[in-house]
Amino acid sequence: MDLQNSEREPHQDHEQHSAKADTPQLMRTIFGIFMVLVYVGMGILLFMNFFDWAGNFAWVRYVMGSLFVVYGFWRGYRQAKGIG
Repeated sequence: MDLQNSEREPHQDHEQHSAKADTPQLMRTIFGIFMVLVYVGMGILLFMNFFDWAGNFAWVRYVMGSLFVVYGFWRGYRQAKGIG
Protein backbone atom coordinates (compact mmCIF):
# COMPACT_ATOMS: atom_id res chain seq x y z
CA MET A 1 0.00 0.00 0.00
CA ASP A 2 1.52 3.30 -1.08
CA LEU A 3 1.49 6.28 1.21
CA GLN A 4 1.16 9.69 -0.29
CA ASN A 5 3.64 12.39 0.74
CA SER A 6 1.14 13.95 3.13
CA GLU A 7 0.61 10.63 4.92
CA ARG A 8 4.30 9.82 5.44
CA GLU A 9 5.88 10.33 8.77
CA PRO A 10 8.15 13.41 8.87
CA HIS A 11 11.29 11.49 9.87
CA GLN A 12 11.06 9.31 6.74
CA ASP A 13 11.23 12.34 4.46
CA HIS A 14 14.13 13.77 6.46
CA GLU A 15 16.11 10.50 6.22
CA GLN A 16 15.59 10.30 2.46
CA HIS A 17 16.47 13.97 1.98
CA SER A 18 19.65 13.78 4.08
CA ALA A 19 20.82 10.66 2.20
CA LYS A 20 20.35 12.50 -1.11
CA ALA A 21 22.12 15.60 0.20
CA ASP A 22 25.15 13.61 1.39
CA THR A 23 25.80 11.92 -1.96
CA PRO A 24 26.80 15.07 -3.91
CA GLN A 25 29.06 16.17 -1.04
CA LEU A 26 30.72 12.75 -0.98
CA MET A 27 31.24 12.81 -4.75
CA ARG A 28 32.71 16.33 -4.57
CA THR A 29 35.11 15.18 -1.86
CA ILE A 30 36.21 12.11 -3.81
CA PHE A 31 36.61 14.14 -7.01
CA GLY A 32 38.56 16.83 -5.15
CA ILE A 33 41.01 14.30 -3.71
CA PHE A 34 41.37 12.66 -7.11
CA MET A 35 42.18 16.00 -8.75
CA VAL A 36 44.77 16.85 -6.08
CA LEU A 37 46.50 13.56 -6.86
CA VAL A 38 46.33 14.26 -10.61
CA TYR A 39 47.86 17.74 -10.32
CA VAL A 40 50.66 16.74 -7.93
CA GLY A 41 51.33 13.57 -9.92
CA MET A 42 51.52 15.47 -13.18
CA GLY A 43 53.99 17.92 -11.65
CA ILE A 44 56.18 15.09 -10.39
CA LEU A 45 56.07 13.37 -13.78
CA LEU A 46 57.20 16.61 -15.45
CA PHE A 47 60.09 16.96 -12.97
CA MET A 48 61.17 13.38 -13.75
CA ASN A 49 60.99 14.05 -17.53
CA PHE A 50 58.56 11.16 -17.94
CA PHE A 51 57.39 12.55 -21.28
CA ASP A 52 60.95 12.81 -22.70
CA TRP A 53 60.90 16.50 -23.55
CA ALA A 54 64.29 17.06 -25.15
CA GLY A 55 66.09 20.14 -26.30
CA ASN A 56 65.42 23.61 -25.03
CA PHE A 57 62.19 22.69 -23.24
CA ALA A 58 63.73 21.83 -19.86
CA TRP A 59 62.72 25.19 -18.42
CA VAL A 60 59.11 24.58 -19.51
CA ARG A 61 59.13 21.26 -17.66
CA TYR A 62 60.31 22.89 -14.44
CA VAL A 63 57.90 25.82 -14.68
CA MET A 64 54.89 23.66 -15.52
CA GLY A 65 55.88 21.01 -12.97
CA SER A 66 56.18 23.66 -10.28
CA LEU A 67 52.82 25.16 -11.20
CA PHE A 68 51.10 21.77 -11.15
CA VAL A 69 52.57 20.85 -7.75
CA VAL A 70 51.79 24.24 -6.19
CA TYR A 71 48.25 24.22 -7.58
CA GLY A 72 47.77 20.63 -6.38
CA PHE A 73 48.80 21.61 -2.86
CA TRP A 74 46.54 24.68 -3.04
CA ARG A 75 43.59 22.49 -4.03
CA GLY A 76 44.48 20.06 -1.25
CA TYR A 77 44.52 22.89 1.28
CA ARG A 78 41.16 24.18 0.06
CA GLN A 79 39.77 20.63 0.12
CA ALA A 80 40.93 20.12 3.71
CA LYS A 81 39.51 23.45 4.86
CA GLY A 82 36.22 22.94 3.02
CA ILE A 83 36.60 26.10 0.95
CA GLY A 84 34.75 26.09 -2.35
